[in-house]
Amino acid sequence: MQVSQFPPEPQLDEAYADVSEAAYLEEEAGQRATAVRTLERVERHVERGSLVDLGCWLGFLVSEAQGRGWKARGVEPSRFASEYARRTLGLDVATATLESADLPAGSFSAVTMNDVIEHLPDPGEALDRIHGLLVPGGALYLAIPDAGSRVARALGVRWWSVIPTHVQYFTRNSVRELLGRHGFVVEWIGTAPKAFTVRYYLERLEGYSKPLASAAVAVASWAGVGERLVWPDFRDRMAVVARRAS
Repeated sequence: MQVSQFPPEPQLDEAYADVSEAAYLEEEAGQRATAVRTLERVERHVERGSLVDLGCWLGFLVSEAQGRGWKARGVEPSRFASEYARRTLGLDVATATLESADLPAGSFSAVTMNDVIEHLPDPGEALDRIHGLLVPGGALYLAIPDAGSRVARALGVRWWSVIPTHVQYFTRNSVRELLGRHGFVVEWIGTAPKAFTVRYYLERLEGYSKPLASAAVAVASWAGVGERLVWPDFRDRMAVVARRAS
């Protein structure tokens, strides 16, 4: 599924370049824990080698990959996030899009894309580019909202993954079909919950009811669990590992 009208690509590119979100800095522990789970899954399918994280945001997955023995780099269009990754974490992260990034063809054992492909007007073109970046037999890891999930179907347009910059909506069948058309063989599909603090998740309730969110955060703080990491799995975010077929 797609939105009925795409925003102009220059407008999208500029919007992503300007993105900055300080709340994610406060959630570093959860993001790193989520990155470790991602890498553990990737390592079940391919040996550690060269990895690029496309749309790497603040670079926590790149950092964790380096710590596990990968030769890792990142690509991130947000100036705020990519500069943080370079200056604060000392990572090899380019301020660029997938299309504009200077990446050597056929040189990566693994490519990761977390919450990225649903933003792209032409996901097939992106997959062709990724296919060319991978070595034969290399692995692609995707994490994307699952529009075919029970939660997504029940909430409809009020589903939290329906946001202005999501221009594509995938189900498990449609993403498998898309990958197959662009030279990939799907090896595994599962769910991909993300670790955040209890407080962070409760604050997201503001989109539905501000009084409810405020009350829930207050109760969590009173109970001393506001900063506890949790992994709620609503089964509406899927992870896919696909291998370059040739």
